[in-house]
Order: sequence, then structure tokens, then C-alpha cells
Amino acid sequence: MDKKIKLMQGNEACVEGAIAAGMRFFAGYPITPSTEIAEFSAQKLPRVGGKFIQMEDEIASMAAIIGASLTGLKSMTATSGPGFSLKQENIGYASIAEVPCVIVNVQRGGPSTGLPTSPAQGDVMQAKWGTHGDHPIIALTPSSVRETFDLTIRSFNLSEKYRVPVILLLDEVIAHMREKIEIPNEDDIEIINREKPQNDIGEYRPYETNGESLVPPMASYGEGYRFHVTGLIHDETGFPSNSPIVAEKLIKRLINKIEVNKKDIISFEEYNLSDAEIAIVAFGSTARSAKSAIDMARDMGIKAGLFRPITIWPIADEAIDELSKKVKTIIVVEMNLGQYVYEVERIAGKNCNVIGFGRANGELITPDEILDKIKGV
Repeated sequence: MDKKIKLMQGNEACVEGAIAAGMRFFAGYPITPSTEIAEFSAQKLPRVGGKFIQMEDEIASMAAIIGASLTGLKSMTATSGPGFSLKQENIGYASIAEVPCVIVNVQRGGPSTGLPTSPAQGDVMQAKWGTHGDHPIIALTPSSVRETFDLTIRSFNLSEKYRVPVILLLDEVIAHMREKIEIPNEDDIEIINREKPQNDIGEYRPYETNGESLVPPMASYGEGYRFHVTGLIHDETGFPSNSPIVAEKLIKRLINKIEVNKKDIISFEEYNLSDAEIAIVAFGSTARSAKSAIDMARDMGIKAGLFRPITIWPIADEAIDELSKKVKTIIVVEMNLGQYVYEVERIAGKNCNVIGFGRANGELITPDEILDKIKGV
């Protein structure tokens, strides 16, 4: 497609990015405030030869995209609140079976039905630890409509590259705001596809890694390869095993394929941090308020800056540690009552003062409120 300027909603930008990344299957169930993602997918996927299906619930939706991915289709689902909770068991299945897929969670107020139409950032820890057991996860969080487009593509690329479910963690504000964005040319978009096996069909072992890579090549059902997929601990053949040696080897590889590639996976934005004495850590729509508050603080002669996680999991521990050695105080601003702040405190607390500023009443945190917090340090 040619480069074009459009006024676009965040949820629509997510679908445009997904299709540009190669998404050809979407399964979901309507739930506020993510419903537009399903609606736009239903409109646009058939035009590019893709498939949309509305499932009976969120459990089935997650299962459907796992199945579609195993046949070779880049697949996505979208949900919010209780729907994200329902997906957790199958997110664990995708993790241990190493099935690439993208899960969009447009955060709203909770718990339970909570505040269906109001913004929140209360699913930060659920994105990391929502499913049980030790497992790898990548979660990205955009702060604008254009970044939603870009990070949806990046979500697919990371999912395909590392054979892992990737969570795109929006919030209601980013999902529903409209901004003018420039959609890039197809030729300017980097697309990554899963590595395919090179060996003969009869010699294929679905979870055997090559050389130094911790990510096994992935055949698709329907290509002639015969292989077993399970949620149980399994060996390189894909069949279950009760061996503690096999279990440790598998789980450590799943974790390490993310840990050893953190420099490739982690991204963040730094704003006015070169001489900052106070750093704000904020993400999603809250980072927009934080940036305005920092500009106002600078006008008052207060040296404040912003550290904005773009990859929220795995956490940018090295960058936050370095930041903590340069500033006196870190204020973590988030639309919850304290989640990411504890991770930042774990990393930075030995070097500087770490405090949290949050709320969970369905209202945005304003620049003036953040400025007051900065002035009170």
C-alpha cells in the first residue's frame, strides 16, 4: 500500500498493523473496550484472504488462534478485563507448546466486571503472571495511535521470532482516542516470519533446537510433517515426559530464549533525562500526562524527566538500574494502586528513593496531579 495519512482510532490502528504484519486469522468475542478490534478485523480480513470468527467465549477464542497458528497462519485475538482472565490457561498452553500468537488486552477498570468503559492499567502483573507456572512472556504497551500500529507489527514479529505468545497491553484511552497518523509503505515495514525446518519430513523433531538458537524451527500442520503438540512437559519429539531432567531442560530453555535476547526485545523512551534529578516512570496513556507534567516542571526550573517502558515485560532492568544511579527520586505513575512500582523499587530502591502514584477509580491521572507530586518530592 502507498504511504497515507489517516485519522484513526487506536483499535483500528491495531487491526491495520496486524494485517500489515501478516495476520490472516482472528478469533474473538466482543467485549468493551476492545470490540472495535473484532469489528475492524471482521471487515478487513476477508479483503486480504483472511478469516474472522466470533467464538462462543474467550476460552474458545484463545484456543482457536492457537490452532490457526499451528496451521501456519499469523493469528490474533483481542479482549479486556474478565476476557483476559479467561484466556490465561490457554496462554500457558501457547507458552509451553511454543505457538506464536498475539493477544491484545485493552485494559479497563476491575476486578470482575468493574468499570467496563473506563481506563485502567491494572493488568500489568496479570500480563506477566496471569497463567500458572514458570513461563516466558513478552508484553508491549503503546502510548499513541501510531505506536499502536507499530507495536502490533512488532508483537507479531517477536511472536514469530521467539515462538511465544505476545501481549499488546493497551488501555482504554489509547484504544479509543483518534489521532492523525502516517501509515508507512509496505516496503518500509519489517516483517519477520517463523523459521521453518530444513531437514527431511521423517527426521523432524518439533522441539529440537539448532546450534546456539534456543528457538526450534516450526513446521505447520498440512505441510506433511507429523508431530505432537501438548500442554504437558515434553521432550524434543513433542511427546510427554515425566523426567525431571527433561522438565528442567524445557522450562529453562523457554525462559532463557527470552532472557538471553532481552537486548533485542526490550525498548523504551527517555525524555529529558540527561540532567534529571527526578524521573517519572510511566507507560501507555499515563506517559502522555507525565510528559506534559515534565514540561511544566522544567518551566519552573525543576529537573524532571521521563522513562517510558515500551516493552513492559521483560522489564528493562539494566536501564532502570542505570537511571537509579543518576537521579535522586523515581516516581512510578500508573492507573492502578501499585504494580509496576514494586518492580522498579526492586531494581532501583538500593540507589534512590522510589515512590508510587496511582489510582483505580476509572479516571485519568492529569498532568497537574503529576506536577504536584513532582513538586512535593
